[in-house]
Amino acid sequence: MAPSAERWLDRDAGPVVRPYAMTRGRTRPDGAGFELIAVVAATGVPPGDRLRYSPDHARVLRGCAQPVPVVDLAADLGLPIGVVRVLLGDLRDEGLIAVIADQRSAAGRRPPNGVLREVLNGLRAL
Repeated sequence: MAPSAERWLDRDAGPVVRPYAMTRGRTRPDGAGFELIAVVAATGVPPGDRLRYSPDHARVLRGCAQPVPVVDLAADLGLPIGVVRVLLGDLRDEGLIAVIADQRSAAGRRPPNGVLREVLNGLRAL
């Protein structure tokens, strides 16, 4: 390995690139954010010259070929969730991906009180 390449690769940790370098210093996507369990998918619109971003943008877009939750996409790509959210925001702004299911409405509903009491009684029994 060339000496200049060695400084960018840590044998144990892999490539040494800070997350903010991948997102050009941004920590949040423009517009609405992405919930961890939101399902995203590529829209099928060809990127053409619109995908003028980094290779990481292309990896995220390929990862969205099939509908996938944001958290699973981050795990599959081995990228920090914050980085994936910013990259997804860029792709969404270009019309290349869309959120197809957002579980926020389901997560905001409470189960009936009877179910909560049963869970609480079960926990107390432990």
